[in-house]
Amino acid sequence: MSNRHLARSIALQVLFEWDFRGKNLQELGSIVEHDLLEFGAGLNEKDFTLSLVNGVIENIPAIDEVIIKYAPSWPIEQITNVDRNVLRLGIYELKIAQEVPPKVAINEAIELAKSYGGPASGKFVNGVLGSIYKDIPEDEKIALEEKTKKKDKIEESEEVEETTEEITENETEVEKNTNNNEDDYETPDVER
Repeated sequence: MSNRHLARSIALQVLFEWDFRGKNLQELGSIVEHDLLEFGAGLNEKDFTLSLVNGVIENIPAIDEVIIKYAPSWPIEQITNVDRNVLRLGIYELKIAQEVPPKVAINEAIELAKSYGGPASGKFVNGVLGSIYKDIPEDEKIALEEKTKKKDKIEESEEVEETTEEITENETEVEKNTNNNEDDYETPDVER
C-alpha cells in the first residue's frame, strides 16, 4: 500500500470516527492522534493525512452541498457513514484541494469505498464522483491536469535532490568508517 493511500485510509478512519461520535471538534485532535499512532506507524505522509482531515472539516458545508446536488435521491444523513466520508474526501480532493489529477482522486475514493464500505459502495461513489467530474468544464480539466503534472515534476525533483543528498551523506560515512577501520588493523609481522 502506498504512503498516500494509507494516509487517505487513516483520514477516512478519522472522519468516520469523528462523524460517528457526533462531529465534536474538541474530540478531533485525540481521534487524529490515536488513529495516526494506531494505523500510521512509519507513515511518511502524516502531514498529508492532517491536511485532508482539516480540509474536509473546514469545507463540510460546501462539500455536503455537492453531495446533495449529485445524490439527490439520498438524504445526506441516510448515506452510510463510510460512503458519506469517502465522498467528502473525494470531493475535497477533486474540487477543492486539486493537488492530484481528478482521475486519481476518483480512483482513490472508489478504492476506499470498496475497502471499507458495503458491496455497492464502490459503484455509488463512482457514480457520484463521475457525475461531478463530467460537469467540470473541459478547459478546467485540462488546466488541472497540467497543474498537477507540474506539481508532480517539482515533487519528484525535490525527492531526487533529497535522495542524492542522502546517498552523498551515506558515501561520506562509509568512507570515514573505511578509513577508521584501516587504522584499526595491524599487519602482522611474517617471518620467512
